[in-house]
Amino acid sequence: MEENSYKNSETAPPIMQGAPPPIEQRLPFIDWDRPPWNRWSFQRVSEFLPTALIRKGKVVSPLQYSLIDISDIEVKGPSGEVSNINQFIEDTYTDGFLIMHNGKVIHETYYNGMDERTLHLCQSVSKSICATAGASLIEEGLLDPNELVTNYLPELSQTGWKGATLQHVLDMTSGVKFVETYEDRECDIGKMDFASGWKPAPEGVDVSKWPKNIWDQILSLRVKEVEHGERHEYRSIETDIFAHARERVTGKRLPQIVSERLWAPMGAEEDANITVDSNGYGLACGGVSASLRDLARFADVMLNEGMSSGKQVVPISWIKDVRHGKHGMRIKQYFDHGIYRNQFWVEDSEIGSHYCLGVFGQLIYVNPQSNMVAVKLSTFPTFRDELFTKYTMIALQEIAKQLNSKMKFK
Repeated sequence: MEENSYKNSETAPPIMQGAPPPIEQRLPFIDWDRPPWNRWSFQRVSEFLPTALIRKGKVVSPLQYSLIDISDIEVKGPSGEVSNINQFIEDTYTDGFLIMHNGKVIHETYYNGMDERTLHLCQSVSKSICATAGASLIEEGLLDPNELVTNYLPELSQTGWKGATLQHVLDMTSGVKFVETYEDRECDIGKMDFASGWKPAPEGVDVSKWPKNIWDQILSLRVKEVEHGERHEYRSIETDIFAHARERVTGKRLPQIVSERLWAPMGAEEDANITVDSNGYGLACGGVSASLRDLARFADVMLNEGMSSGKQVVPISWIKDVRHGKHGMRIKQYFDHGIYRNQFWVEDSEIGSHYCLGVFGQLIYVNPQSNMVAVKLSTFPTFRDELFTKYTMIALQEIAKQLNSKMKFK
């Protein structure tokens, strides 16, 4: 099968069809997240990787609906061409798209076989979800972002994280060397794929010295390139350090922590799941799969200062720190005035609008000024397509602009 992807308007190849599927249509384990395979696999992770449940609670927080037609809103594409929302959805390999405004769902559509109950891989949107599930531990005093990581995980005194604080790992401003080049299967992030159980080793590679699980990989990272706090550099494994600290202070596994401290209290409609390594550790940096609606519920909690159905689910101190906390380093990859704070991409710390971003086009947008949230789940053909990501941000900002102007949608 060709490695080119396919759009929603095109005929989907018969991936994993048949009993059993023909060899050429079977998911290649080492390439399951590459196109065209990701268009099938991101909605079915639990069928080929070990996962643990993130359980919902007994009460579902109902979504209110006031659907409107946004299809004809004009959007400028990344190269300046005039498009509209329908074309944007098609161009960017969308699987699910949901927008809420003033507490009501105004748009909800599904593509590529996805529906309202499908659990879709969140990739690094998982970082924001799992980190937020630790906010109440900070509020209760079980964790302190200003304390050293080694106060909670003393084994890390022999690693590059010696002297780093929890806030350093939350903001990815430690000085630890971790190479995150997604196309390089033998760099640190490639070894993480192997350690997490996501991928086999590349053919011909001697893995006798490769880490066999995420904890082993954390312990293996001993090089500090710069002083902690001197720079921001995206390191997925730092999310998993914060997660291990939470497991240590609670004595509970991460999926249970996320369930008890976020997923159930916010009134999720579906159980979520998270991939686990050979130690049973849930991959906080990218392993969560969830439904579109439940991701919208999470976004709505972030918008409403931690509230859901009249109760405080996430401490307001966490929400304020995500929106306005500062560490002095600007992130200009997507925004002129952006920072990375507490595992969120903050568009502007004065305004407080922020994103959760994951490779291959996973995105949550929270805009307090417009009282709007959006969730977009996708399967881009490449890990980081900056044109598609900017196209998405432009589209969302145009929708917010239209909502702010109170224009009538046809």
